[in-house]
Amino acid sequence: MPHTVKKRRVFYIPGYDPIHPRRYRELYRKEGAAQGAISGYEVALKPKQTQGAYGWRVEGAIDGAETIADVEVLVWSDIVQDSMDLGVWATYQQMVITAWRYIGSGALWRLMRLRKGPVVAALYPVVFLVVQLLIALLVAAGIGWLVTMWLPDWLGLLGLAVVPPMLHWFKKQDNKILAYYLMHDYSYSASTRGSNPPELEARMAEFSERIAEVLKGDTDEVLVVGHSSGAHLAVSVISDLHRAGKIKPDGPAFGFLSLGQVVPMVSFLPEAHRLRADLGYLCQQENISWVDVSAPGDGCAFALCDPVAVSGVAPETGKRWPLVLSAAFTQTLSPARWKELRWQFFRLHFQYLCAFDNPGDYDYFKITAGPVTLGSRFEDRQPSASRIEEPVNKFTSVNP
Repeated sequence: MPHTVKKRRVFYIPGYDPIHPRRYRELYRKEGAAQGAISGYEVALKPKQTQGAYGWRVEGAIDGAETIADVEVLVWSDIVQDSMDLGVWATYQQMVITAWRYIGSGALWRLMRLRKGPVVAALYPVVFLVVQLLIALLVAAGIGWLVTMWLPDWLGLLGLAVVPPMLHWFKKQDNKILAYYLMHDYSYSASTRGSNPPELEARMAEFSERIAEVLKGDTDEVLVVGHSSGAHLAVSVISDLHRAGKIKPDGPAFGFLSLGQVVPMVSFLPEAHRLRADLGYLCQQENISWVDVSAPGDGCAFALCDPVAVSGVAPETGKRWPLVLSAAFTQTLSPARWKELRWQFFRLHFQYLCAFDNPGDYDYFKITAGPVTLGSRFEDRQPSASRIEEPVNKFTSVNP
């Protein structure tokens, strides 16, 4: 019999995102209303009524039941902002280091064996930054050539003076191109070869403490949602909670929903011992439910790649999680909608948090505000037949 939910606590861990978390509230409000109109239910947003940095309440009327879900965003956007606070030349230095970390370790070639989409996304900022530098140097060379037509040859070097302002101009346009943003994203984990920077480790400990407080309270389900880079943070946060005995068999149902995960971008790096250990641990636990949702149409995620198996840390016996499912954008979005979004890669990476024209068994708003626990909802669901489980990672050590 399905486990029913009247009260739910949802903790959302964003990906590498410097923008204020209010964007997620507005996205939920807009897309929840759209999905409700399509599917015939209602999700109404109310002001936050719990502790925590940022969140909102959802009153759901779904499948003939009324529920209350308190959603809290676990904020690390300030850490992201600090990591992005680099000048032009520091970013180029960061680009060289990041490229070497992935190429020199062999991780890049192994990642390409999984999905080429996210690897292309990782190369995208490198290509754009190099092209921008070449354009600036070509302009400088042209100015230098013109100068030497009338002045001594050595004055042709004055053309190089245009390079810094041109590169700064390119950076100011990055809200359209996202080359700098993506470069900072991929370099954040690469800078420590896959280990968590101290400031992130400290914040993750705060996340664990916050969820542990709620696990003591009166709620039917605690659901952690990790999107993009937030998925691998969630793996470690939940593992810490479980090891500490905070997730109890007689406590609230505990669900973990990972969306559009990019776990291999970190777990394939040589020093990602902590993440690999947590993946191997969490996949064996009985009193949680872990569902991993992605879609081949999302070029920024390692779609349908079992993050435990491909990272090479799946145990020989006893592996329970994750249940790997496809959001199947080509089927769950209308042909017109798919045509509109197909080449909007960044927007598609957020589709998991949005409305679907023809939702299958994955419906973000039913999962977060509906009357059934995550575990019960997918209890009899078989994993996607096209999932990738081949262990590809070169680095499988879980101890430093």
